[in-house]
Amino acid sequence: MNEKEFYYTIEKTSVAAFSERGSRFIAHSFPLREKKELKIHLGAVKKEHPKATHYCFAYRLGLEGLQFRSSDDGEPAGTAGKPILGQLDSRELTNTLIIVARYFGGTLLGVSGLINAYKTAASLVLQVTPIVQKQLEVNYHVQFDYTLMNDIMMLVKQYNCTMLARQNQLFCSVDIGIPLNRADSLLNRLRESRNVEVQKIN
Repeated sequence: MNEKEFYYTIEKTSVAAFSERGSRFIAHSFPLREKKELKIHLGAVKKEHPKATHYCFAYRLGLEGLQFRSSDDGEPAGTAGKPILGQLDSRELTNTLIIVARYFGGTLLGVSGLINAYKTAASLVLQVTPIVQKQLEVNYHVQFDYTLMNDIMMLVKQYNCTMLARQNQLFCSVDIGIPLNRADSLLNRLRESRNVEVQKIN
């Protein structure tokens, strides 16, 4: 069992800018649910800043935060992606992406200057992005007789579950995210009911 009951993420996009010796660093933050969304967001930033010289980014994904990636996009190794990722980690954020578009101003900033600039841009965008605390959840598929719909819905509400999917037929089913710290209690109640099948979704 994971000791953590909550995780931190963002639900809105934000933009912030930082200038250093003529170079401009424009940071965009995005909520990220799957790796494939990176391409979409990167495309959007490139379209918005077609004359930028670099598009550096970092993201962390998953409730354990185990999936992550960072890119220096042509900047000296370790000067862009890593400092951006460091800002995500300092706020314990997951399911979050930051892309920083850089317009080169003609003056070389050096390794420490670049690290500071990308770190500052990422920090500034997170300062204007509302950070939300969410409950860690486990996902279950619950199948039941339609006569039990009201009882099941009442339990879903009572246990503060997230509704992921719902089907109303002769045999109804819902996919729900159950808060980790309340999962055992709710699962026991569901399994005590007749004509209810509960299956974990991986």
